[in-house]
Amino acid sequence: MSVKVMIPTPLRAYAGKRDSAEFSAATVGEALSGLTNQFRELRKHLYTEDGKLRAFVNVYLNDEDIRYLAKENTPTKDGDTISIIPSIAGGSFAR
Repeated sequence: MSVKVMIPTPLRAYAGKRDSAEFSAATVGEALSGLTNQFRELRKHLYTEDGKLRAFVNVYLNDEDIRYLAKENTPTKDGDTISIIPSIAGGSFAR
């Protein structure tokens, strides 16, 4: 079963400038593992040193936040789309 992983613009520099990649995966975790195996530089941006998904990285399966499903164990099916949405902070405060 093939799932599509959408790569956000800030992380594309670590993924060969690709906006997406497709993997055969039964869970969200398997798809993310495939992504970080193919693009090793992405791993440090998505995961902590102890292998946990970073707190500021939000992952959605077909617009559903995986934190409210089974997290990385959330099952996937053929044609699903996984979106990685990093939290972005910053900007300026106009006075």
